[in-house]
Amino acid sequence: MNKLILASNSLRRKELMNLLNLEYDIIVSQVDEIINKDLSKSDLVMDLAFQKALDVFKTHKDDLVLGFDTLVYLDDEILGKPKSKEEAKNMLQMLSNQTNEVITGCALICKSFSKSFFEKTRVTFYPLTESEIDDYIASNEPFDKAGAYGIQGLGGKFIKGIYGDYYTVMGLPLSRVYHELTENEALKQFQNNRTI
Repeated sequence: MNKLILASNSLRRKELMNLLNLEYDIIVSQVDEIINKDLSKSDLVMDLAFQKALDVFKTHKDDLVLGFDTLVYLDDEILGKPKSKEEAKNMLQMLSNQTNEVITGCALICKSFSKSFFEKTRVTFYPLTESEIDDYIASNEPFDKAGAYGIQGLGGKFIKGIYGDYYTVMGLPLSRVYHELTENEALKQFQNNRTI
């Protein structure tokens, strides 16, 4: 394997990858995601992550490709990225005083090895007032976030508590990815391939 590749253009995932202190490149997947509604929640995020990683791996077969996908569920409903202010407001009203589930699927693909896994975190919101929701939407933060909120940004002030891995909510379960890369015999070379 020559390079470690992140198949994502997410700024948050890039920030988290930097915390791993590993050299990597970014090559954005161009795949049109296929959502198989017959899959379980966890299988669906792993499948979407695999689709992204495989798309990049097809043209980088000497490298190790990491793909990710994050979905926010309220009960059994998927809350994606809002496309309008009205959609963002509706999502935030639904999340108010409720607990949602954030699942991030991960896929690692190289010539000799492939693996998919997921991490799940439950996020509980305080009750939100209409003015809080309107002010948050006016910040524009909700629009590139699944579930219309960013736990690491302005949306963090609405969070009453989490159960699980904080970084999973940001879209890259940091410690799990680190251990997958450094404990697997096929991937151990990246443990010593550090930027510092």
